Amino acid sequence: MLSLLSDLLWSKVLIALLIGLGVWFTIASRFVQFRYFGKMFGILTANHHEADKRHLSSFQALILSVAGRVGGGNIAGVAVAITLGGPGAIFWMWVVGLMGMATSFFECTLAQVYKTAEPDGAFRGGPAHYIERGLGKNWKWLAVIYSILLLVTFGIGFIALQSYAVATSLQDAFDIPLYYSGIGLALVVGLIIFGGVKRIAQVAEVLVPIMAGGYLLIAIVVLGLNFSSIPDTLMLIVNSAFGLGPVVGGGIGAAIMMGVKRGLFSNEAGLGSAPNVAAVAFVPHPANQGVVQSFSVFIDTILLCTCTALIILMGTAYDPSLADSSQGVALTQASLATHIGEWGRVFVSIAMLLFGFSTVLYNYYLGENSVSYLTGGRGNEFLMNGFRVVVICLCCLGAIMDLGTVFGFADLTMGVLALANLIALAMLWKKGLRVMQDYDRQLKAGNPAPVFRAEDFADLDVDPEAWPRHPQTNQQA
Repeated sequence: MLSLLSDLLWSKVLIALLIGLGVWFTIASRFVQFRYFGKMFGILTANHHEADKRHLSSFQALILSVAGRVGGGNIAGVAVAITLGGPGAIFWMWVVGLMGMATSFFECTLAQVYKTAEPDGAFRGGPAHYIERGLGKNWKWLAVIYSILLLVTFGIGFIALQSYAVATSLQDAFDIPLYYSGIGLALVVGLIIFGGVKRIAQVAEVLVPIMAGGYLLIAIVVLGLNFSSIPDTLMLIVNSAFGLGPVVGGGIGAAIMMGVKRGLFSNEAGLGSAPNVAAVAFVPHPANQGVVQSFSVFIDTILLCTCTALIILMGTAYDPSLADSSQGVALTQASLATHIGEWGRVFVSIAMLLFGFSTVLYNYYLGENSVSYLTGGRGNEFLMNGFRVVVICLCCLGAIMDLGTVFGFADLTMGVLALANLIALAMLWKKGLRVMQDYDRQLKAGNPAPVFRAEDFADLDVDPEAWPRHPQTNQQA
């Protein structure tokens, strides 16, 4: 039943909504993800000023969201997509990624608009907040359902799955028993999550550039060794996407379904998970964070997923006649080994370890944000500590459990999660567009650092503590 419902959701409903809304957002915003592509790179080299120690900078929010987006989907998910959907699945991953950049821009911009200030001065936000504040109190039921699904999917299900991925990576690379890895992961995660989102961001700020940079570096080495094969491999991907050439995987339908499904699973654009992190940043204008989060989709799908795809397709381990979903990490490991020798297997295991660990931290924060929303956001430290204990237990148990059913259930709840968020985005589209147009106008007027003036958006029900109606306060950012 889980499989049947999941297939219906992913093979029909979400494909239409994800690509349809992504195309609509792209056209109606005049290709916002391409217009501001240069500014995305500027985020990495800018002087990342923080208002004070209570807030995350825009750069830290980017790193934290990349920590969540970049995970097993970039290594195992791409391999599964190619195995079941053929090389053409990668083309549809690109489509989802490029259109998803526009979707991510708007969902993360809205997360900033509707963020709320906590008693300690920090911010919280995400789909639950923009559904309730943006659509009105009558839609609070949808916000509550979204928060429950987010907690169950990311805060519980995916933490157990990532724990298993980390433990099996350590077992493959260093022959460490699964339960030892689970205990070790639980201890390290416990030390970090009890320090709050600031400590998570500080860890991610060190870990993410190392893991993503290292993976890109090894991919560049592989591309250099197979430079002459790159054009043919790219043509194979494009031809397969439209059924040209030999049929591999499950044909065009499977290529599209696997590309969309694995693309969303990897970059999470439209899913509503990244806006929870985007809302935490202290920025002068909501669109700033929209630009930043759009860039994180590019890093995940266009850069890292493509790297994995080329490593697999230019190697000799991939057999198009086999359509076995179990060939996830193993296929990527075997493919890298055909390029650089057996130590490539160890490298992939270590990459999975780092990607999985960073994703556990990210998933924890999504769960924490859900707990905060569902309990009213104030005076819930006892429940929050209880959730942290649950996460630590999940890290231990997830390492040794059979997670097949958990994965099937999480696949379904993630689909419903995406559906709820995409419906909300479609209804809030005009409000997001107004904020983008305000950003556009200020840039066109010669202001290199646009500022959001809450008094100009009095009808949007923004939190006056998060966006005070004093332009000089925002100028400090």
